[in-house]
Amino acid sequence: MNPSVIREILKVTEKPGIISFAGGLPSPKTFPIEAFAAACAAVLQNDGQAALQYAASEGLLALREWIANQLPWDVSPDQVLITTGSQQGLDLVAKVLIDEGSTVLVETPTYLGALQAFTPMEPTIVSVNSDDEGIDVADLARKAPGARFLYVLPNFQNPTGRTMSEARRQALVDAAQAAGLPIIEDNPYGDLWFDQPPPQPLTARNPEGGIYLGSFSKVLAPGLRLGYMVAPKAIMPKLLQAKQAADLHSPTFNQRMVAEVLKDGFIDRHVPTIRALYKHQCEVMLAALKTEMADLDVQWNSPVGGMFLWARLPEGVHAVDLLPKAVDKGVAFVPGAAFYADQGDPRTMRLSFVTASEEQIRIGIKALADAIREAVKG
Repeated sequence: MNPSVIREILKVTEKPGIISFAGGLPSPKTFPIEAFAAACAAVLQNDGQAALQYAASEGLLALREWIANQLPWDVSPDQVLITTGSQQGLDLVAKVLIDEGSTVLVETPTYLGALQAFTPMEPTIVSVNSDDEGIDVADLARKAPGARFLYVLPNFQNPTGRTMSEARRQALVDAAQAAGLPIIEDNPYGDLWFDQPPPQPLTARNPEGGIYLGSFSKVLAPGLRLGYMVAPKAIMPKLLQAKQAADLHSPTFNQRMVAEVLKDGFIDRHVPTIRALYKHQCEVMLAALKTEMADLDVQWNSPVGGMFLWARLPEGVHAVDLLPKAVDKGVAFVPGAAFYADQGDPRTMRLSFVTASEEQIRIGIKALADAIREAVKG
């Protein structure tokens, strides 16, 4: 087990005056505090004893029914397991599907939290070549034989912000199905699109061929620690046993509060406000990068949703070495090498655009450019 590089960096960002592009934290402006205040009162008044009591490990039926009805393929509530954040879903997948020495396939790069969840089970984690459209299907076909599963984030990926194309999704599902390779599809950011929704989920194309993970952290509030997994009925008993051993059940009160908030279509009114805010924040950061990095050989992508963008530093400048210099100038980011299962690209970095204000984004990107400029000069 290894410490989270991001969590360690977040300690640095707690220093007064640091502008942080490091954490994958949703903007607190998006938290529906009034809706939860009303839901809290309603839950305690209408069913307080049940809300404060132990409950079924599967999760609240009303919440599981809501999730099943929201998904774009035929799902029974019996296939939905409420988890303590989608991070717990990764932990349960690891416990149920990985044995020591098992091969697990991941994108290049991939979500650091998934690597942390998988590693204690002692698998061999193999990176599959990836580009701006996602997984390289030909490389996947070469590496799939004998692998336990492929872990993938198709929508606004953490850390790169990239989104898998429609053609690549179908080719990926076809290749995985032909190889008998289960797909673990992690989708915490899928609702955070800017102008148009992403293509249909991988799991919708082959529901028996994998496990789908979702979260309420990015559309309601991360402090609730509520996520969910959708799995074929054949594997649900084992996932449920792993869940029972981990924590008996996710917080009953939180589940009832979320179900209360969701019951009148609130999410359809609320999420568009998050999308609009994040789109604007992303545009501000992209504009600042274009202005401040004009004389520098820095590359970056333009996400169409989510919370992150991915940048690559000039030749000879390593993100790990740059970070303390950037912090000295009042700005922090996450070096990209931590997100690779094997040899990482030392010139990459992840920037989050959702928590800093417009002014902070402009000041922070200028400070980052100054730090890069000094590093280039040596």
